[in-house]
Amino acid sequence: MAYTWTKDLETGNLLIDSQHQQLIKAINDLLVACSSGQGRDTLHQTLDFLVSYTSKHFGDEEKLQQQYQYPDYPNHKKLHDNFKAFVQDLATQMKASGPTITLVSKVTSGVGEWLLNHIKREDTKVAACIRGKNG
Repeated sequence: MAYTWTKDLETGNLLIDSQHQQLIKAINDLLVACSSGQGRDTLHQTLDFLVSYTSKHFGDEEKLQQQYQYPDYPNHKKLHDNFKAFVQDLATQMKASGPTITLVSKVTSGVGEWLLNHIKREDTKVAACIRGKNG
């Protein structure tokens, strides 16, 4: 089941929204690969992308939060740090055990669901704070 970009995922910040779309696209690309029997072959590439891109994306997002004095920044950063550790752990599992079906599932469901929930629950609050300070 592919993840769909919907209006309720939009933060209104073009940089953040485009980065979110890239993260979701990476998960969807892995799902497409799985449907054609290439999931395990694609997993290494997907995890490499997720490790580097989540770091970049969260860095960009955290700079915005600091710039606009987002009041819940410390907690939001903890969520980011925990997720980066989760993704890094998946990459470590990949190196240790290879591309297993279980690992593919952890990436497609665990990462995908976390992203959607985080965007809807947390990032929309950040966007509202930024809009409030710009308006």
